[in-house]
Amino acid sequence: MSLQIDWDHYNRLVERLALKVHDSGYRFNQIICIARGGLRVGDVLSRIFEQPLAILSTHSYTSEGGTARGELVIAEHMTMTMPRLGERVLLVDDMVDSGHTLAAVHAELPRRFPHVTELRTAVLWWKACSVFKPDYWVDYLADSPWIQQPFEVYDDLDPERLRERLRTG
Repeated sequence: MSLQIDWDHYNRLVERLALKVHDSGYRFNQIICIARGGLRVGDVLSRIFEQPLAILSTHSYTSEGGTARGELVIAEHMTMTMPRLGERVLLVDDMVDSGHTLAAVHAELPRRFPHVTELRTAVLWWKACSVFKPDYWVDYLADSPWIQQPFEVYDDLDPERLRERLRTG
C-alpha cells in the first residue's frame, strides 16, 4: 500500500503540525531539521514561528531505489546561522518510519550540545512500525504505508530527463 501526496496536501500537513506544536504551549527557541526529509518542514516552521533553523544531515537509505535502510550516518557538523544552538529545541523530520534515525539524533543531540535543556520532536507522519514515538505528529499510520511525497519526482530525474520533460510540457 502507498499514499500519494500532492503539494497542497503536503503543505496542509505542515500547517496542521505547526498548530499542534503551537497549541501544546511548547516554547522553543531553535528548530533543527533532519535533512533531507525534514528540510521543507523545518523551513516552513521556522518562518511561522520566527525561530532560527539549523540543518543536520543524516543518511541511511542507500539501496533499492532509496527504500532499503543502510548504516545511519549523522553529520559531524550542523549548519546554523546563530553562533550557539538554542536551549529549547524542536527537532523536525517529515516522518518517523522505522524510527531509527529520529531516535539516534534525539539521543545524540544532548551529547553534542549539553546546554540543550529541552528537546521535542515533530513529524508529519508517525508509522506504527516505528521504534520511536514523536512528541507531535499529524497523521498516525497504523498500516505503515510507503508515502510518495510530491518532491520524490526529482529522485529519478537527471538533467537530460528534466530537459525532455520541460520540452514536452
